[in-house]
Amino acid sequence: MTRLRRAASAAVLACLLPLTATVAASAAPETPRAPAPATAAARLPDPTGPYAVGRSTFHLVDHGRKDLWVPEADGRELMVDVHYPARPGAGPSAPYATTEEARLLLKDRELDKVIPPERFAATRTHSRVDAAPVGGRHPLVVLSPGFSVARYTITALAEDLASRGYVVASIDHAYESVGTLFPGGRMLTCVACEKAQSEKDFNAAVVNRAKDASFVLDRLTGSRSPWKHADLIDRQRVGMAGHSLGGATAAAVMAADPRVRAGVNMDGSFQGAVPPGGLGGRPFMMLGTDDGIHRPGGEDKSWDEAWSRLDGWKRWLTVAGADHFSFSDFPFLGDQLLPPGTPYPGSGLSGRRSLDITRSYVAAFFDRHLRHIPQPLLAGPTHANPEVRFNQP
Repeated sequence: MTRLRRAASAAVLACLLPLTATVAASAAPETPRAPAPATAAARLPDPTGPYAVGRSTFHLVDHGRKDLWVPEADGRELMVDVHYPARPGAGPSAPYATTEEARLLLKDRELDKVIPPERFAATRTHSRVDAAPVGGRHPLVVLSPGFSVARYTITALAEDLASRGYVVASIDHAYESVGTLFPGGRMLTCVACEKAQSEKDFNAAVVNRAKDASFVLDRLTGSRSPWKHADLIDRQRVGMAGHSLGGATAAAVMAADPRVRAGVNMDGSFQGAVPPGGLGGRPFMMLGTDDGIHRPGGEDKSWDEAWSRLDGWKRWLTVAGADHFSFSDFPFLGDQLLPPGTPYPGSGLSGRRSLDITRSYVAAFFDRHLRHIPQPLLAGPTHANPEVRFNQP
């Protein structure tokens, strides 16, 4: 991402890739954290739903498409984690990341000298590998991460949704993260970070990711699904959410794929993903930072444009104190792994508060629109969440 930051225009970066995770960045610290034991592993927040969580991982290849970034590759490769509601029981815990994936991410964030990759990789999840699922039919939510980061950076959201009764498919898009391990011990790095040089390139990346998500839907819900528990998926209740470029992807998928009934963009520039004719009356939520970028009339004009085009139920929520990565696992893990007294750069919210807000509002959105359960949380501001602004331009 550092290379991309130098190459891309300032306008594109302001909307897509605010670099907030360097230790030298200035930010107002919250109350200093208590020192953590040097060898203690970080732990994701407990899921809030009634179910235990299982996880299965798949390598999918779309041989019908060339890879946008590496055309000579053998098709378009994806790694997918499927989190799902599971029965309680013993079983191996699902890993968070490999040490090498963690090292590459921390190096990109200029944190490799501050946080040991082994500790970051050892973050404890709440998922068990291939755990026995609960019965019934469950809505499916597809998740897409930000540009240059991997699917594991939105694990806390995936686990929480699964604990609430959703099947959740989180996608790693080949050559779009600083490091993702693929089968055969292949560590695919961010070729896109070198090749994406303009807004046109990012627009193409969003369209490409939308095709990735539709392909994942084809495979997971098709007659030859790689997931043996695919019958759990209610194919009539599908939604998508994403962070940063993944948020634009959610809108692009809805524009192209009628199977996706509802979408959420978490702090990503839309890159023209919402067409002038809207999304066929389907609901969409914009959840972003409450700053000069994603408030109405802010620097990212794509949010005002998207809002004017959305033609169904819609919300424009901004979160005071949040930064670009507040909608991912980063601040929560930073609170545990950064040296005592070192604030997570860029954010005025604790990691716990960041994830509480993200998980609550995203779950409420999908509960309303995929389960048709009334959600007072989405009706307007609440005393319990004073940071959340309901914008009505």
